[in-house]
Amino acid sequence: MRTTEPIDPAVTRTAWAVIVGALAVVFDTTIVSVALRTLAHTLHASVDTIQWISTAYLLALGVTIPIVGWAQRRVGGKTLWLISLAIFLAGSILCSLAWNATSLILFRVIQGVGGGIMLPLLSTLIIQAAGGRNLGQIMATISLPAVLGPIVGPVIGGLILQHLSWPWLFWVNVPFCVAGFILAVRLLPNDPPAQPTSLDTPGLLLITPAIVGMLYGLSNVAHSGGLGRGDVLIPLIGGLLLLSAFIARAWHRSGQSLINVRLLTHWPLASSSLLLFLSGVSLYGALFLLPLDFQEVRGADALGAGVLLISQGVGTLLSRTLAGRLSDSIGARWVTVMGFTIVTLGTLPFAFADAHTNVTVLIGALAVRGFGLGAVTIPLMALAFSGLQRSDVPDASIITRIATQLGGSFGTALLAVILQGAVRRTTTPLGTAHAFDQSFWWAIGFSVLATGVSLLLPQATKTASTDQRPKTN
Repeated sequence: MRTTEPIDPAVTRTAWAVIVGALAVVFDTTIVSVALRTLAHTLHASVDTIQWISTAYLLALGVTIPIVGWAQRRVGGKTLWLISLAIFLAGSILCSLAWNATSLILFRVIQGVGGGIMLPLLSTLIIQAAGGRNLGQIMATISLPAVLGPIVGPVIGGLILQHLSWPWLFWVNVPFCVAGFILAVRLLPNDPPAQPTSLDTPGLLLITPAIVGMLYGLSNVAHSGGLGRGDVLIPLIGGLLLLSAFIARAWHRSGQSLINVRLLTHWPLASSSLLLFLSGVSLYGALFLLPLDFQEVRGADALGAGVLLISQGVGTLLSRTLAGRLSDSIGARWVTVMGFTIVTLGTLPFAFADAHTNVTVLIGALAVRGFGLGAVTIPLMALAFSGLQRSDVPDASIITRIATQLGGSFGTALLAVILQGAVRRTTTPLGTAHAFDQSFWWAIGFSVLATGVSLLLPQATKTASTDQRPKTN
């Protein structure tokens, strides 16, 4: 067992400087998700049209992520962070001024561009500041926005819709962006641009439609027809082909490619990215089921379902510090195995639940499940950066972010198909509850599978440092 050392105060300052701004991105996602029905009614738009408020944001996010490493080398991390905050702030203000659904969707794209830069850059700046030390504890800090979002976001969104008008859904981002901008100017160290490199335009032309196609195809799975729809199969297959072409091309270009995919020869990064993708089914797929279960089976409204889900976020919040310290001291393997096991146990009550199940029992199960979520994601993210050189961190951030994004979309789409199929076979409220039970059993099965795959993780990893580089030749 390794001993952990205190985190450098300079690293803490860097972390809080970027976390405050990142809260705007995370809160925005969860706040808007509870308001889609209200926006559809207020803006006189169909549900299919208003759904593009989320879809357009997701696609813009996915398109922007691959260029973050190149942009950071071009202008420097601090400058790029300030640019991304300014873009997200401008997008938020424009969203609040939108006059119809079309303009709101367009302005959400601007928000997505800013958020797409901020999410991978958040990890990069803090890990580079830490010099690869205490990665578990660092990841516990980095995960704070993602933990607070599901806890606070739905409540803020519900209160705004109840007491204010819908533009305040976006005005609430402004204080976080302004405070984050001021803190970044004052606290982030000045880092000059690295050796400037030309943009890998052919690679960008491959990876951009690849990510858009896969995310768009997966987002349509929940509609009637599921996987058999043309707007699912065509963009999904096309995206996979373009992604394969990008990887094949980038493999032979190494440092000249948009993303250095040869870093995947570094087993800690490769294994953690694989599990981050697979965990999308057991983690994010179940997150898709839970609010629907509370609404369809137990009759809760969107705000009520969001409040009930707070206990899961609290559980994740409680496990962060312990998971980070254990990851640093005993390695990621057994922490992740324990985390997936706890997630499985926390999901089991939902596979047996019906409309009459005691809500207190389910809230307790959510807290247990949330505790396991923190014990999974923190060691996996810490492991991904173990042993990497400072210059490799931006590419590793992009790889893990894409794996997480695609895994979450895949998990949500898969369980949506399973739920739809089960619901179609029933016509009674009791049958609807049974359909959700079946879907949760699938989520449990994938959690068990992920537990087994976790045994492939490195048992113990070296403390990363800026002078280490995995062999990529």
